Amino acid sequence: MAELEVEIVAADHFVWSGAATLVKARTSNGEIGVLPGHSPLLAVLAAGELEIVPVSGARFTAEVDGGFFSVDQDRVVIVADNAQLAGSASAGTR
Repeated sequence: MAELEVEIVAADHFVWSGAATLVKARTSNGEIGVLPGHSPLLAVLAAGELEIVPVSGARFTAEVDGGFFSVDQDRVVIVADNAQLAGSASAGTR
């Protein structure tokens, strides 16, 4: 099964990294969903909620205050001004 390599970092701290099958985010141009095999993309991240579906474990969300969202060769990098995992999600591997 194809998967995405995802990394979420904030300006001053690591948030989460790991393998996922889906990443959803709000950009300045609207909402986007990224699956494995997505075309390369660089977007301005809008404040709001990220949704991550990890390969193992339950779907979770993170609140972000804006930043950048990039996709290239099944690697998603989210660099947020500020980001925090919501609910009971815990920091992934680094």
